[in-house]
Amino acid sequence: MKWLSIVRVAVLALPLVITSCGSHRKVIQEPVKMTPEVRSKVDFLSSVKDNAQTAKFMTSKVKFSVEVGPQKLTLTGNLKMKRDDVIRLQLMAFGFVEAGRIEMTKDYVLIMDRINKQYLKAPWMSVDFLRNSGLNFNTIQALFWNELFRPNQVSQEKESRDSLASYGVIESGDDMIISLENGKMDYSWLVSKEAALIRMANILYKDRFNGNTQLNWDYDQFEKLNKSLFPRKHAISLTTPEKEVKLGMTLNYIGAETEWETRTEISNKYREVTVDEILRRFMAL
Repeated sequence: MKWLSIVRVAVLALPLVITSCGSHRKVIQEPVKMTPEVRSKVDFLSSVKDNAQTAKFMTSKVKFSVEVGPQKLTLTGNLKMKRDDVIRLQLMAFGFVEAGRIEMTKDYVLIMDRINKQYLKAPWMSVDFLRNSGLNFNTIQALFWNELFRPNQVSQEKESRDSLASYGVIESGDDMIISLENGKMDYSWLVSKEAALIRMANILYKDRFNGNTQLNWDYDQFEKLNKSLFPRKHAISLTTPEKEVKLGMTLNYIGAETEWETRTEISNKYREVTVDEILRRFMAL
């Protein structure tokens, strides 16, 4: 497989691994009776929330590994995040040439294929598989920042105790399993009991007619960032009835650079493509 074709696999696969899940319904919350058991559960969930990062910026060199069926590759790149504003992934070919860029803000998703001079830029709500997933910018941000989230949440502001009580929590050895059901969607997190750190997030879309789709995000090798711990190693897998995509991200030289442009300007030399075109190419891989 030629190098440029391999890079194209990564450019197409990365955003779809992050954003491909199914439909949702609004969660209806009712007042919860604060029994001792519920209070203990809420206290633990509050500890998990308290472990959320306080850093405004996070930047890092990244080593990527991508598997789509039999096709495997490794790439280097950069991850740059500004909380509540932007998440940017840059993929490098040959270690120094930017081959692709994925930029997510509260307003849009941008996918740039620099090799073929084409791009997709669309508001979240205009893309079916984003609008129907319950995974808006804030929940995608929570996955990257290793935080607990609620589907369709507007921000990472502190939840009420009644809201926290709506999560399920069960003990599993040295870990706790946090869960939340939302229509056809099941959300779960594996959290270390002692440190209250999220070690895994799982999102399952249940479709008894077409088969289930599952996104799994594992976190490992935590190190200090600002006042909290942050995972250096991320292992992400998307399993659909048709194929499985695996993405590994290993962060090196984690920092908090602030001097970078948070929005990408698109040259008029680039051709705009549609979501359907991107999806067709991905499914043909």
